[in-house]
Amino acid sequence: MIVAVDTDGQVALVRQLREATRKHLLELPAGTLDRPDEEPLAAAKRELAEETGLTGGEWTEVTKFWTVPGFARELMTLFFAEGVVPGDASPEADEELELIRWPVEEIGERLGEIEDAKTLAGLLLYLRLRPR
Repeated sequence: MIVAVDTDGQVALVRQLREATRKHLLELPAGTLDRPDEEPLAAAKRELAEETGLTGGEWTEVTKFWTVPGFARELMTLFFAEGVVPGDASPEADEELELIRWPVEEIGERLGEIEDAKTLAGLLLYLRLRPR
């Protein structure tokens, strides 16, 4: 999962349909490792470019956490990517994503629009730990 902030000070979010909720959710870009030997940073950069078209910037690994340890073995790695630049997105054929950009200074007041727990965690950690 990536908190990606572009050179204009906008954080990138994606709106996508989540079948389990039967609605579109606003989330931070994220994805899964394509291969067992793929490194989390490489996967994060790939997913960010695919979902949003954003590339480059300064990347920092922030933390790892279990998403729902009561019944899943999904270990999430959170990255901050500062100063990313726009490009062309190339989502998977079955992904319908809408790129949403929020000014960084609005994140705190807009958290109520987020229903995805991993996105809330990522944005709150960004507000607490972001580079100044």
